[in-house]
Amino acid sequence: MAAFAEGVPCWADVLLSDLAAGRRFYGEFFGWTFQEIATDYGTFTRALLGGKDVAGLVPKPDGRMPTVWNIYFAAQDAAATAVRIREAGGRVITPPVWIDEFCVMATAADPGGAVFGVWQAGSHAGFARRGTPGSYGWAEVHTRQPRAVDAFYRAVFGYGMTPSAPPPAPPSAPPPAPPPVGPAPPSAAPSTPSAAPSAPPPGASSAPRPAEGAPADVVLWTPRGEPPDPRHAIGGRVVMGEEYPAVLPAHFLTYFVVADCDQSLRTAHRLGGRVLKTAEDTPYGRFAVLADNQGAAFAVIDTSTAG
Repeated sequence: MAAFAEGVPCWADVLLSDLAAGRRFYGEFFGWTFQEIATDYGTFTRALLGGKDVAGLVPKPDGRMPTVWNIYFAAQDAAATAVRIREAGGRVITPPVWIDEFCVMATAADPGGAVFGVWQAGSHAGFARRGTPGSYGWAEVHTRQPRAVDAFYRAVFGYGMTPSAPPPAPPSAPPPAPPPVGPAPPSAAPSTPSAAPSAPPPGASSAPRPAEGAPADVVLWTPRGEPPDPRHAIGGRVVMGEEYPAVLPAHFLTYFVVADCDQSLRTAHRLGGRVLKTAEDTPYGRFAVLADNQGAAFAVIDTSTAG
């Protein structure tokens, strides 16, 4: 049995051209340490915080691929999930495949074009730490096709959906599009995920009523069987309106928890990263959107400022 419930974000990795540069950036930015792992699909870098798995750094197999953070959703049966993806109008980019004994992994795109991964746990369950500074906190899909995308994730993962507050303004500089890549090797060590909940989304407060028949600007996802409310949310969907650049494709944005959002911006700048969206206060904490020293976009949130 997988350690994460069906559809819960359980792993994240970043696709990079220069792994050494990535280790320098994220090692100082989050305090991560690293270990290289060899698999039948090549080597990759395991990122750890306090000795526990928090993410992966993966070399680009093709230099034409974008530099990007990828998010993976837990599946009890990756093959059955791939069938549901196709039946719901999505696209399976990389069919399910075993990565040594660690996991079964697949890559797919939803009807709006946002790319995500599917993860059926083997010896590796996914995040061993989350919801604390230096680890994963939240993920949301940004799309221009909310009706089709909402129906897709209900059909594939059985999410309950709750409208939430309008999203904050998009980054001043768009993050790169997620790539249609094949599976990236996971961490080598089995992990037991922390019980800490994911960080709630910026702006997710009371749920306003959308116009009659119109999708809400923000919808929160809860796993099948959980109460559909912000407390149990594990991810969400954001509508890309006219304020988003027309060239920006649908994409997932991955959030990491930090102890101090403003200090994180200063650190990113010093390490060669960029600020795509300056820090903003929300009911769930102060957050910002950054790019690392190779251009991979991600968000940071200080949940200690929530309230």
